[in-house]
Amino acid sequence: MTPVLLQLLRQPAMAPGLTLADWDLALRQAASARLEASLLAMLETAGVAAALPEQVRAHFTWAQVHAARHGRAVLWEVERIGAALAGLDMPVILLKGGAYALAGLPSGQGRMFSDIDILVPKDMLGPVEAALMMHGWRSTDEDAYNQTYYRKWMHELPPMQHGQRLSVIDVHHAILPETAAARPDPRKLRAAALAIPGHPGLQMLAPADMVLHSAVHLFYDGELDHGMRDLLDLHRLLQHFGGDPAFWAQLAPRAAELQVGRVLFYALRYCQRLLHTPVPAAVSAAADAARPAAPLLALMDSLFERVLLPHHASCSDGLGALARFLLYLRGNWLRMPPLMLARHLFHKAFLSSKKH
Repeated sequence: MTPVLLQLLRQPAMAPGLTLADWDLALRQAASARLEASLLAMLETAGVAAALPEQVRAHFTWAQVHAARHGRAVLWEVERIGAALAGLDMPVILLKGGAYALAGLPSGQGRMFSDIDILVPKDMLGPVEAALMMHGWRSTDEDAYNQTYYRKWMHELPPMQHGQRLSVIDVHHAILPETAAARPDPRKLRAAALAIPGHPGLQMLAPADMVLHSAVHLFYDGELDHGMRDLLDLHRLLQHFGGDPAFWAQLAPRAAELQVGRVLFYALRYCQRLLHTPVPAAVSAAADAARPAAPLLALMDSLFERVLLPHHASCSDGLGALARFLLYLRGNWLRMPPLMLARHLFHKAFLSSKKH
């Protein structure tokens, strides 16, 4: 049976017809996926929020207050990051939630996230890290292996946390590790980036690149703790940008150019299958060029269609934990060559664990 939260995300207009028992389950599912405020934003956009039962509106009031406070905190932190990096004479590209929020995109309405991601040129990592340290951010991971792993192989610095505000920033120089088979050229992403209106010095990825980065984050990574939230990001981005025919015309060719055609295929497939996202037939056909073989696709369907649901008992058939583990292994396999992967997993399993 389709989870009631999924039904609401597909058709927000159905909300007034739900019973209180339906709402009790829907809100529990939304809480497990950190989607309460996002759901409210979608209901408001659909014009049905005022018709909800009083008890439901009371619950959403709390979610709305929490989301508003989160939004103010994000704006403050981004301003502080901009001030810290102002002397480096380079644009700062916001990624994911930070970009959605500051650009006023529908995908940013009610979206909750724990860190702010930025993209900078690789040759500026040293100056960027030094500037952030001068303004109170520090790497909190003291494990020598992890430091080496991030700095030598990954597409980002180790996460940095502010000493007083405890905010976390991830500084990226690319969107995939240098050890991954796919290597989207970050220079192309930076060249196409757009200014964020009202925020001098801050940029966001171009629409097609923003969708592709969101898809890379979801379908190339091995950690899917927020799979439903990230899939909803894609759904809302596709709905928002999809009003421009030029966006659809650019999407598949750009994915091929950035070597992420398979990622786009999965993104469109599961948005359509789970959230009923409207996608032009010609775009789906173009993405099908990267479709995996039938046996592999059947396996991916069985895995992703479990882990992309809310992590709530009502949405689980008992195989969710196994699916998440297998996709964790897959994510690491995609990001590292075999020998390095074996060494990395051994260290994480038997060496790092002994330090905690």
